[in-house]
Amino acid sequence: MRAELYRADDPEKLVAVATWSHGRATLEVIDRSMQGLDALLRPTPVVVDDPSLRGPGTHGESLLEPGSFGWFRAALVQRAEGLGLRVRFVAPEIVGGWDPAATYRSFDEEVERLASS
Repeated sequence: MRAELYRADDPEKLVAVATWSHGRATLEVIDRSMQGLDALLRPTPVVVDDPSLRGPGTHGESLLEPGSFGWFRAALVQRAEGLGLRVRFVAPEIVGGWDPAATYRSFDEEVERLASS
């Protein structure tokens, strides 16, 4: 997964690019004038208020430890906001998937199309 960090007032100009691959997070700084970028992916836990992480009948915040994609995502979103940055997550490659505009193809035709590409 690729995460692009940019200033809120200039979404076209990237400040840094973070990637999550094979369980590791890396950060490529593009704009060296921006201070504090080295802290974005420091390996410390992140606190999130996400109901999907809680057990049934519980409430409150959850702690995400470094080393998971959930931590990568939460760390970037929370820490970038403190620097006045925004984050957009970009899939490196989209393969297959359902296209509602292509429902004119039969299932077999769709499988053949995807298998041949």
